[in-house]
Amino acid sequence: MSSKSSNICIPVHMLTMLMMLSFMLASPCPTDHVQRYHNAWTNFACNNGRVVEIDIRFCDDSGLIKVIISSFPSVERLYVSDSNLTGNILQQIGLLQNLTYISVSWNYNTGGTFPVYITNLTRLEHLDLSDNNLSGNVPSRLWSLKNLKFLDLSYNWLTGPILQSFASMFNLTRLEYLNLSSNSLNGTLPSQLWSLKNLEILDLNQNQLTGPILTSFRSKVDLTRLVHINFSRNNFSGTLPSQLGSLKNLEFLDLSKNRLTSPIPPSFGSMINLKFLDLNTNQLRGPIPQELCNLQKLETLNLGDNLLQGPIPSALGCLSQLILLNLGMNNISGPIPRLIDYLNLKHLDLNHNHLSGVIHLDFTTLSTLSHLDFSSNRLSGNVSFQFQFPCILQYLDLSDNFLTGYNGLNNCYHLKYLVLSDNMFVGEAVNCTNFLGLEYYSLKGSEHCWGYCTEIGFICNTSKEHKSILLLEILLPMIVGFCFFVIGYVLYRHKKATTQKSQPEIQKHGDVCSVLNYDGTLAFEDFIKATEDFDLKYCIGTGGYGSVYEAKLPNGKTFALKKLHRFEAKQPAFDKSFKNEIQVLTNLRHKNIVKLYGFCLHNNCNFLVYEYMEKGSLFCALSNTEFAVILDWKTRVNIIKQVAHALSYMHHDCSPPIIHRDISSNNILLNKEMEGFVADFGAARLLDPDSSNQTVVVGTLGYIAPELAYNIIVNEKCDVYSFGVLALETIGGKHPGDLLSSINYSNGKGATLESIFDKRLPYPTDDRRIEMQILCVYDVALACIRMDPKSRPTMRNISHELSK
Repeated sequence: MSSKSSNICIPVHMLTMLMMLSFMLASPCPTDHVQRYHNAWTNFACNNGRVVEIDIRFCDDSGLIKVIISSFPSVERLYVSDSNLTGNILQQIGLLQNLTYISVSWNYNTGGTFPVYITNLTRLEHLDLSDNNLSGNVPSRLWSLKNLKFLDLSYNWLTGPILQSFASMFNLTRLEYLNLSSNSLNGTLPSQLWSLKNLEILDLNQNQLTGPILTSFRSKVDLTRLVHINFSRNNFSGTLPSQLGSLKNLEFLDLSKNRLTSPIPPSFGSMINLKFLDLNTNQLRGPIPQELCNLQKLETLNLGDNLLQGPIPSALGCLSQLILLNLGMNNISGPIPRLIDYLNLKHLDLNHNHLSGVIHLDFTTLSTLSHLDFSSNRLSGNVSFQFQFPCILQYLDLSDNFLTGYNGLNNCYHLKYLVLSDNMFVGEAVNCTNFLGLEYYSLKGSEHCWGYCTEIGFICNTSKEHKSILLLEILLPMIVGFCFFVIGYVLYRHKKATTQKSQPEIQKHGDVCSVLNYDGTLAFEDFIKATEDFDLKYCIGTGGYGSVYEAKLPNGKTFALKKLHRFEAKQPAFDKSFKNEIQVLTNLRHKNIVKLYGFCLHNNCNFLVYEYMEKGSLFCALSNTEFAVILDWKTRVNIIKQVAHALSYMHHDCSPPIIHRDISSNNILLNKEMEGFVADFGAARLLDPDSSNQTVVVGTLGYIAPELAYNIIVNEKCDVYSFGVLALETIGGKHPGDLLSSINYSNGKGATLESIFDKRLPYPTDDRRIEMQILCVYDVALACIRMDPKSRPTMRNISHELSK
């Protein structure tokens, strides 16, 4: 055999798949126990001599999926989420009569009407068809599947009423989870919903449902197991049903953004396990019932933007778990009760009411407060900001009141947004040079103030002497700490180098080539010839430790080759990054992670063989005005979703979890269909649960999580922060830069979505669905860039939220 043929390799994952299918079709499964067959992206489970489970998530070969499904007609559980389903595959699934579990979510190319054949699967217990671009009506026969426990049809284009004429839900006695959110369903809410006694989760948010939530003739709701109700963003009208108060196990209730009228029923105080109550943006009237103060587990109470009247119940101060309290934009009057001092609030919003009197809040007990808005009321007197603990207040709006003075504000070093305008302050204005991170300030309208910053501005006058002292007080401890870190790191490297000298040097193996191509016939020389020995004219980019070349082979296929520079190939650090990328990518199989077809390790030439991405990086696409216009809102939202799904897979579905550590627009590549792929795993790290995970800080400036400035312990939340920056960059058309702090801390008022979205695209006011998706991305991004890593969501939660 020639030297050239010795470098030829076979497509391992495809060969494994074919061998597995051949073996399973040719011989029966074991009968004495469950047996699983597994490769990187496919799972089979056998029991009693037949295949009972097929898991082909993240597979982008629609033809292969059809072959697998048709080969095992007795399968009971089928997982085909996040794959490239097209055509009539859903109808084909409907022919598998033994199915009890179907998960076919996140298949954007499926489309078409609801697959009616699935309603013939009488044994079905779990059905997830979310995010498939399905259209048309929900078939009546679906509600006759009496074994159904889980039903998710969210994030489709379904229209019409939930129940067609003469349809019935009474057979769904075992249903526990029902999610029809983010569709275009209309009509009224079926009263039969309230008879599903095993229901635990009920989510109908973001539809066009109308009419009352509960008909008046139903005196009681018997859903004792219900823990979650979300009817937000619909057109429900009428009264707020008092019968909901009988749901003793309810933990989450969101009826916001509807057209509900009537007072808040006192019976709501009986939902003793409630943690989240959101009734904002309705037309609720009357007083805030005292009975709400019985909800001792409540963490979020949002009654903003209604017509509520009367005083704030002082007993709200007994809700020790409350984190967010929003009573803004109502007609509430009277003083602010003193007992609010004893809450662990982070967010307190009482704006645009008729509150009067002096602000008697004891800020020494409000140690967790970061957002305070008392604007547009009738408050008067002096405000004392005396904090017992370090002040973390970041957003403060006291504008449009009758306040005459304030003290202690200079201790609020972390303020980002400060508005004191349209009051009656007397004397010298606040010295805004105390606030190094201040992004927005206004004292406009206080005519009897003088001195620093009495108008609106983003940049304030400075007192150089005072600012220098403050800089010294803050930066000196950081400098000392950094010096200790550098000394410790130098000592660690010296010890490691000494240890390595005593060990024999590991030599690099020469002439190792493994190319996992479709036909298995490519070798090292093929790539050398295709790039003319890596001539510069084939170079399409330069990465962190090498250059990327386009290699078009005679068979018509095009690959991207990442090659280490000749000098860097000899450096241990670059060699480690190169091998690390091989190790990580060899075990990854996800449709939105760039495919590694193989690698070549030669003494003088090391390179990786990648799937070629025709449209280049997301950064280049956004930087080019002509190209950016092609990236419409739907495409951008889909790219963000695809990156979220890929990161969720890395963090939660890999063992051990994988942290990318360098998520940026340069490392998101686009194919010809404008789909996003995560690339460049040279800095990726396998997260070992038994180690400290300390490492040298890597990443792209502007995307690195802020905690890495003083803490080198790496975890998944570092990727979450970078993803948040990336999401804002994608909808904004450019890196958010200095807006990161103001976007995070102003809660949307310092820098609203309208102020940052890409002006090269028209805002989608005529497309409600796309508009809501952009708002969802914006909200998720804000959560990702929170300063506290523990308060950031996980990528699994992000992926789920963006898929609703």
